[in-house]
Amino acid sequence: MMQLRKNLRFATRVAAFAVATLCCWLLFELESFLWRRSPRINIINRWVPRWARINLKIFGVQVEAHGQHADAGRLYPSQGENNVGRIFVANHRSGMDIPIIFATAAAHVISRHDLATWPLIGRSARRVGTLFVDRMSRRSGATVLREVDSALERGEGVAMFPEGTAHVGDEVREFRPGAFNAARRAEAEVVPIGLVYGSDDAYFGDESFMSHIKRIASLQRLRVIVEVGEPLSPVDYECGEMKDVARQRVQQLVEQGRARFETS
Repeated sequence: MMQLRKNLRFATRVAAFAVATLCCWLLFELESFLWRRSPRINIINRWVPRWARINLKIFGVQVEAHGQHADAGRLYPSQGENNVGRIFVANHRSGMDIPIIFATAAAHVISRHDLATWPLIGRSARRVGTLFVDRMSRRSGATVLREVDSALERGEGVAMFPEGTAHVGDEVREFRPGAFNAARRAEAEVVPIGLVYGSDDAYFGDESFMSHIKRIASLQRLRVIVEVGEPLSPVDYECGEMKDVARQRVQQLVEQGRARFETS
């Protein structure tokens, strides 16, 4: 009986996800058509967070966000005072990380390349500016970094997971330098974010993505704490130093979030 309920919950949520995604996409396209003279990024920054919050509720994900802007229930703005886009860096733990980031910050994300070919999701993700990278290809990595440079120059935010792949647990692994080299080139602020999950079932380990999502969708609810830190400026750090400082800040934010779980 328990397994039957889980299977029913999974099927219901996947169906609701598909309907919600299609509706948000159609409304996004309609607004883009009606307001063709408006900057497209403004429409993206309205509809992507809506899509994320709706689907997080569908999947029973309860997000508790803390930090600048998050405490007031607002998106973290995409650009700094110099009108250059910000880079948001976070630890990577789950398939839920991306919608959680979308619900927290006005930013594009960098996603796995195969998602671009998925029905409905892939096409809609491309339309809202998702950047796709094949982590096994140096050429793909170089291409996506050029796209990051262009987005930052336009004043658009970009969210990245510098660990390179998803890991289990609260330990933040070594950061790759790509995000921080981009920040230095553009003089972009780097905003650290710590993601902390209330259940080990949220972790994306050695399994297929569909198995991972099925396990999350079968949960009755999943609590997540998001800790947003103070921005880091690349002009304050020597070359190569910033990625280590950012990793330390994300680790501190993760520990801060875990402490909230323990005291609540």
